[in-house]
Amino acid sequence: MTLADSDDPDLQARPNHHDCRGVASILARVGDKWSVFVIMMLQDGPKRFNELKRLVGGISQRMLTLTLRGLERDGLVTRTVFPTIPPRVDYELTDLGRGLSQPVQALGQWAIRHQEQIEQARSRFDARRGVD
Repeated sequence: MTLADSDDPDLQARPNHHDCRGVASILARVGDKWSVFVIMMLQDGPKRFNELKRLVGGISQRMLTLTLRGLERDGLVTRTVFPTIPPRVDYELTDLGRGLSQPVQALGQWAIRHQEQIEQARSRFDARRGVD
């Protein structure tokens, strides 16, 4: 009997060892800081590349390109090219991406609300350890 065969929903939600590798790669994508920021910025609708670059402060053009490509590969973002001169490219969350945007938004908001407390905790920890 596998966990998926169980009638217990808590057991069904637990991945087996084989599933952990697949889940880990998904969590690595959606948990990386740039993906979180991009998903948060796309929550309000489609954006162009340069608009995203402005909104996601500190991200390089290459990193934004790689992040968008990874999100597109995972089915979280669509890339639409409009046949204009110059070509216009919009990025937008898919239904799957919109489903992820709420927990990502909650995580981002939590980080913003607790940033000062975490900085203080880091300072106290570093002071105890003699780190400058």
